[in-house]
Amino acid sequence: MAAPTQKNNKPGKPGGKEAQPLIIAKTPAEEQRLKLEKLMRNPDKLAPIPDRPKEWNPRAPPEFVRDVMGSSAGAGSGEFHVYRHLRRREYQRQDFLDKISEKQTKDEEYLEKLERNKEAAEERTAKRRKKREKMKQKKLLAKKAKRETKSKKEGDDKSSESEEEDESKDEDEEDEREAEDDAEAPSFIMGKK
Repeated sequence: MAAPTQKNNKPGKPGGKEAQPLIIAKTPAEEQRLKLEKLMRNPDKLAPIPDRPKEWNPRAPPEFVRDVMGSSAGAGSGEFHVYRHLRRREYQRQDFLDKISEKQTKDEEYLEKLERNKEAAEERTAKRRKKREKMKQKKLLAKKAKRETKSKKEGDDKSSESEEEDESKDEDEEDEREAEDDAEAPSFIMGKK
């Protein structure tokens, strides 16, 4: 008597899943589509996110070198290959250290440049802020002077009241425009010197 046949043809495992046909992607777009379809078959399952690859580190130099090679005669033919591998490893280690130091200096230069740009932007905005404040003070003084002259003339002319209302509306509109101008975009730009 034969055992009942199962869908996935594996003994001892229930045949709950149907075998998916093997589809070979011919283009990168098709490959991406297949990956997305696989992810979307079970949306509750977490998507695999690979970790960032670790940086390559050279092997540390030995603290004690047992077989010191000199230029003495009598070295065997295999010693040259050992020497060559040691030399290559040491050159790799030195290149790695040079690259790290170069990267650190570039990072420091970049941070200094950011700081200089930030200070320059703050100086420019402070200068503009000071200029805006000066203009505001001048306008306020001009308004006060205007009101004083009008208050002196008010005794002479009653018709000036309607003109004052119109002018006060105009002044309010100017104040609103000034408030909008005060909210200027930051002038911090990376590439400027």
